[in-house]
Amino acid sequence: MSTFSVYMIRHGQTYFNKYRRMQGWCDSPLTTVGEQDAINAGKMLQDVTFDAAYASDMPRAMNTAKLILPNSGNADLTVTPMPAFREAFYGYFEGDDTSQTWFEIGAPHQAPSLSDIIEKYGIHKAKDFAKEADPFHQAENNAEFWKRVNGGLAELRQQAHDGDKVLLVSHGNTIYSIAAEVANLTSPARPQNGSVTKFTITDDTITLDYLGKKDHIE
Repeated sequence: MSTFSVYMIRHGQTYFNKYRRMQGWCDSPLTTVGEQDAINAGKMLQDVTFDAAYASDMPRAMNTAKLILPNSGNADLTVTPMPAFREAFYGYFEGDDTSQTWFEIGAPHQAPSLSDIIEKYGIHKAKDFAKEADPFHQAENNAEFWKRVNGGLAELRQQAHDGDKVLLVSHGNTIYSIAAEVANLTSPARPQNGSVTKFTITDDTITLDYLGKKDHIE
């Protein structure tokens, strides 16, 4: 049985983050703050020698990874895109105001914000409620999200070797969803831009080591 570590970093701040817009499969560029988020994440990871580097194929994640690697002392690695670790797809709501969207999604369930939905029902129901509220019903529900993410986890298990340390740049709700699934999280506090979440993965288990760190990491 192989055991390896995955350091999942939330991409740096984007313009849609700054303007509080829904950003799943749509994309917006990193802000200057977002570029600094990535540089800071790299500096936090200076004592970690990575064996492989991956990122969601969204430009905000790929560009974050490309800034992390040289600042972490891992400039020799190439970033491999992994669409499986994209953010959840929000369908009709992509690009809309975040607070208004989660109100529309959660209010019928007496949970008028994403935090309220998580506290009352869990992050998995947020995806189901989003698909229900989407007039086109094209937003990802929980089953669709996990089919995609589980495929990515299977690919990581296939590629990694025992003892490997893997860099993976992804997205806030994707990282939180995996952490909540394996650690039964109930707090609605999700990873900040540029923070590091670490998982230990074996052939058949995933353990959350920590969530959303923004200080020195070993």
